[in-house]
Amino acid sequence: MPLRKVIAGVAALCALALLPACAGPSPHAASAPGGDPVRFRHPGVVVGAGQLATVRKEVRAHREPWASAFRQLSASRYAAADYTPHPSATVACQSHHGTPACVFERDDAVAAYTQALLWSVTGQPAHARKAVQIMDAWSAVVKRHTLSDADLQSAWTGSSWVRAAELMHATYPQWREPAVMRFKWMLRKAYLPDLVAKVPDYNGNWELAMTDAEMGMAVFLEDHRMFAHAVSRFRARVPAYFYLSSDGRLPKPPPGGTERTPARLASYWFGQRTYADGLGQETCRNFMHIGYSLAATAHIAETAWHQGVDLYGEQAGRLRAAMEFHARYQLGARPPQWLCGGKVTRTMGPDLEVAYNHLHGRLHLSMPQTARLVKKDRPAGTDGLFVSWETLTHADNPAPDRA
Repeated sequence: MPLRKVIAGVAALCALALLPACAGPSPHAASAPGGDPVRFRHPGVVVGAGQLATVRKEVRAHREPWASAFRQLSASRYAAADYTPHPSATVACQSHHGTPACVFERDDAVAAYTQALLWSVTGQPAHARKAVQIMDAWSAVVKRHTLSDADLQSAWTGSSWVRAAELMHATYPQWREPAVMRFKWMLRKAYLPDLVAKVPDYNGNWELAMTDAEMGMAVFLEDHRMFAHAVSRFRARVPAYFYLSSDGRLPKPPPGGTERTPARLASYWFGQRTYADGLGQETCRNFMHIGYSLAATAHIAETAWHQGVDLYGEQAGRLRAAMEFHARYQLGARPPQWLCGGKVTRTMGPDLEVAYNHLHGRLHLSMPQTARLVKKDRPAGTDGLFVSWETLTHADNPAPDRA
């Protein structure tokens, strides 16, 4: 897209006061003593208004890595002007054997978020209309998710849907209230029942992804009870997924689960019996699922941060250790024999920008291995599931979106 169109579109939106960040910093979010927002702040699901203002400024100035990240997003199939959604009433997803509806739903949710970001950066109404069109198409049709991967599918797509909806509802009044209410009803009826299912003994990436979607929905729906539930799940699952030596000789068992003896925990941790700071429950499975879990953990904490609740502060040491541990081996370091029998599967995706932005950008923690990996992988695109365009939104972008 020509730069002159980006600048003209942003100027038009600022003149109409449709982009909150144009008028300067928004009021800071307030939080109650119990960790629940006194009032919800919008936009505030993973990305905040101050961060979007920074993105617009950097893209207009052609600065890196934002310029490359924006070109990558703009050239993706999700950004197409003629993108066509394919909604289904029932989305039936069996592990490794889902129906075409599963892929269509994931693609359409990422496309809605992609178009919402394009609207936020460029101010071009065509992108706003396309984002709304995709969301309206699904909210008019979808009723349920079924089969064994229903929870995970609802988590992945729900996360992207709610990020798109949060941006559009906060900045595009032409998305009329009846359509917004129908979309909210869709989230509650077709997604939330799967997101709050109990999965204590499943691999932890499931519950973390489910909590990611639930946290975003809590903010978009302004549901304090849902927000509190997501916070409690984060506090229980993250320490049970990423190990620190302060936990004791063994990892914390999955909350509410049955994997509690040394032998059963070793099996649950894919045969690992030696535990070191930063090790994850799925490290010896593959780094792809570790990446999912790092991304979901960061999304939950980032959304809470924008709402005035500092979940990062509770787990900063654990998250930093996990990122540095896995970044080292993802970059090619030879694993010792005690780690996964000396073999790891280096399949991590574009998963570290959000957490790195907070731990290094806001807290100024030294993270040399993570820094190398993040910069090597920029611009981070999308995994087609629930992680999208986070170099654009979070690279070197510690905007003060909370008090």
